[in-house]
Amino acid sequence: MSDKPLLIILGATASGKTKLAVQVADALNAEIISADSRQVFRKMDIGTGKDLAEYNINGKTIPHHLINILEPGERYHVDAFKNDFYNAYQSITDKDKFSILCGGTGMYIHSLLQNQRYTAVPVHSGLRTALDSLTKEELINRLKDYPEELSRHVDFNAKKRLIRAIEIAEYLSCNELADVDRPKINSLVFGLKNKVEQTRYNILSRLEYRLGDGMIEEVEDLLNKGVSKEILTFYGLEYKFIVAYLSGDLNYDELKLKLGIAICQYAKRQNTFFRKMEKDGVIINWLDASEPLDSLKQQILEKVF
Repeated sequence: MSDKPLLIILGATASGKTKLAVQVADALNAEIISADSRQVFRKMDIGTGKDLAEYNINGKTIPHHLINILEPGERYHVDAFKNDFYNAYQSITDKDKFSILCGGTGMYIHSLLQNQRYTAVPVHSGLRTALDSLTKEELINRLKDYPEELSRHVDFNAKKRLIRAIEIAEYLSCNELADVDRPKINSLVFGLKNKVEQTRYNILSRLEYRLGDGMIEEVEDLLNKGVSKEILTFYGLEYKFIVAYLSGDLNYDELKLKLGIAICQYAKRQNTFFRKMEKDGVIINWLDASEPLDSLKQQILEKVF
């Protein structure tokens, strides 16, 4: 598809991915494709951490894709991301430019590198609702009713993953999955990693800033515009906890404390998923996120050329 490698910059939340991607994009005259499951939604800026001002550098705006492409209340999933990614990637390579995929949604990134077929299996809301009442042990036993190849790579510690695995297995028991011919991607993957204490500090500092910058008001506005509490809760931690606060289930101090803890736990899960990617054969060139931005940029450029 292109003789230029797809550069991928991944890392846990608050690791500085966007700033680094913008620096590298400026040096290479590249365009950025977002790999974030929530930044696709308009009017959800602060809670999803878009930080759109970071795309401005040296008097210009770095072109970016898959941000603000859907309305709040819509659903987005891995297969839709893959389709959108390939469209954006093709448009960039047609200009003979570098593409930089940047984000922390490991499942999205992994789905491209492994070209996972099962992402095309549609959501079955009724089945998910029925399965949600089961324990992890019951879900594991239920999964044993299906062929072993459908559960070989399932994360048995995550209830959400078990439900999805059963959803896939149930679909494939009645349907055939069409093969989609995807171009092979030549990728170069970089990961930003901080010490746990630094990650925690970054997360809590950023949370304090965003709360002061109008994150609660953003959620309130979405509710007033008709986006349901259930949908907002589905969109992730910031929305889930702020909805609870606005509903009177948490006071402000509880909101800050519990949301901060939850985001730190989420960052830990992100890093766990990145390690899973490595076990699956993805080579990640890890960078020390605490180093100066210019140094990190040079380390990437040295690998590219």
